[in-house]
Amino acid sequence: MQNLYTAVSFDMRAPAFGTATADLYAAALEMAAYADDFGIDRIGLMEHHASEDGYLPTPFVLGGGIAARTRQCRMTLGAVILPLHDPVKIAEQIAVLDLMSNGRLDVIFGAGYVEAEFNMFGVSLRERGKLLDKGLEIITRALDGERFEVDGRTIYVRPLPVQEPKDIILVGGGVPASARRAARFGLGFGPMRRDLIPLYEEECRKLGREPAKYYAPSHQLPLAIHLSEDPDKGWEQIKAHALHVVREYAKWAEQEPNSNSPFKGLTDEAALRASGLFAVWTPDELVQRAANIEPGATLGIQPLLGGLSPDVGWSSLELFKSCMPRLAELRQQRAANA
Repeated sequence: MQNLYTAVSFDMRAPAFGTATADLYAAALEMAAYADDFGIDRIGLMEHHASEDGYLPTPFVLGGGIAARTRQCRMTLGAVILPLHDPVKIAEQIAVLDLMSNGRLDVIFGAGYVEAEFNMFGVSLRERGKLLDKGLEIITRALDGERFEVDGRTIYVRPLPVQEPKDIILVGGGVPASARRAARFGLGFGPMRRDLIPLYEEECRKLGREPAKYYAPSHQLPLAIHLSEDPDKGWEQIKAHALHVVREYAKWAEQEPNSNSPFKGLTDEAALRASGLFAVWTPDELVQRAANIEPGATLGIQPLLGGLSPDVGWSSLELFKSCMPRLAELRQQRAANA
């Protein structure tokens, strides 16, 4: 596992007060190509449905566009809400997108939690765990090249991906059951909480398996960083968009019993800024903080956060590019000291 990662993510939210949807999609493709050119490690694409602001519902489609515009970075799709989809169709999409990207694809699968999404797809929220397990089994077997029977239908997926399924698929989640599920299926792990990683490793070894790859979120880092030479000015530029994102996530979290969502209670600007979930830093501050974060953590920006103006997003992205030589030196130092 590399000691430090960089990522640019897009959820494609387009609230009415922000940038028009078509302009955001055009900008996302250009930004992905630019970030790939300067050496970003990952492009992240998310998934949700039935959202008034147009939250990205089809990460595989946008992923295809980004695969055509990039050459080096990996693409991380997630969390893809597997219970809402036919796993055979998802297996086919994984195979084709992995081929299009020449083996640069990661897919994090989640169980989902937003009742409106499940209602729209005619799926029971109460069945999500069972559907996730069944879907993971079908997808991994299909991408292994098997021909097999499930519920009276023959499953046979072609073409097959460049990578092995275990190198593509991760199980996401923020509870111990997600760590156990990833271990049970012999898959990678994309936790919402870093403290679940030891449980994942322990469960893998109980089953006689070495852990697969996993992401290591950091409690020391915000969910998204915006770069600006003037942090107060930068906050003024992003605050309405960050508040929109938080409020929308909080609405979904309220639908889930016992939710531990970090977005609850952050409905005003002062609380949001104090939380550190979205931060505005200078390039120097980014590099300084990167020197002290845990191994495997990811420095991530969302240049179109909540329908943010692409002009503002480009400014942040260009400052991120300016940090890359210093981040490369930092990686080398950390590797030498490991």
